[in-house]
Amino acid sequence: MLVFLRLALRRLAMLPVMVLGVTLLVFVVLQFSPADPAYNALGDGASEQARQAFAAANGLDDPLPVRYVRFLGDLLHGDLGLTVPPSAPVADRIATAFPLTLQLTLLGLAIAIVLALVLGITGALYRDRWPDQLTRVLSISGVAVPSFWLGIVLIQELALNRSILPTGGYVNPADSVGGWLRTMILPAVSLAVPVAAGLARLVRTSMVAELDRDYVRTATGNGLPRAVVIRGVLRNALVTPLTVLGLRVGYLLSGAVVIETIFDLPGMGKLILEGVTGGDVALVQGTVLTIAVVFLAVNVLVDLLVLLVNPRVRTV
Repeated sequence: MLVFLRLALRRLAMLPVMVLGVTLLVFVVLQFSPADPAYNALGDGASEQARQAFAAANGLDDPLPVRYVRFLGDLLHGDLGLTVPPSAPVADRIATAFPLTLQLTLLGLAIAIVLALVLGITGALYRDRWPDQLTRVLSISGVAVPSFWLGIVLIQELALNRSILPTGGYVNPADSVGGWLRTMILPAVSLAVPVAAGLARLVRTSMVAELDRDYVRTATGNGLPRAVVIRGVLRNALVTPLTVLGLRVGYLLSGAVVIETIFDLPGMGKLILEGVTGGDVALVQGTVLTIAVVFLAVNVLVDLLVLLVNPRVRTV
């Protein structure tokens, strides 16, 4: 347990350093954006003198290190800047949009985990037989299918052709859980299928490797119930898929940008699209930074979970 705590504290101590690196990367990259904050704020009719005055008043002419330090100071106070006119705090826009993206990501992740476990365990237990061959075909097909294409197909078949589910929109779960699920299930499945397919292959490979180990043969030979053996094998086999799962969360978050646009969901993806098309550097900077920090935090949590479930760490 002491080893686990030491390793956990080491992982947590790295998080602020990684967040600082992400803020620097996002800030520097967006400083080279062709968008002109003065032009966006003042509009087409502003004179060159007015734009220069705006840049001087807002510190846009300061050296890059000075602007970055000022950006960090504002960030520590929760200030992500203002959007282009009509001006609104970026933090408020993100606070409104992020819960939807989080709901979509978590629902997609839950669906992906269930599908991956079912396909991966089935393939491993029926190795080289027809269930294994079927799960392989499904996994390979799922990896090859882009989430946006799957979303379009689901809209066409289940929403337009059969009117089973809505084509898009969003219902707050506080108003109707059933309505929320109806609007979220198609985008969540669209995000989950490629992730589930990749994880299923990892689960199968890890389980096959564990089933071939000597301790499994010994346990089976000693008459240990098969369910108990499989449970022990699964715990050891999930270490690698859990590690990769943190990276897949990044795929879900980035995929949500496109999926939210397809299904007309007012989440972070819509904000990024609005910022890019409108040249709103502050909005793009705030949304990208938020997604990046969430991605880092999730990966640290996954690392802690791997340390917790890995017997080799717990028994040191």
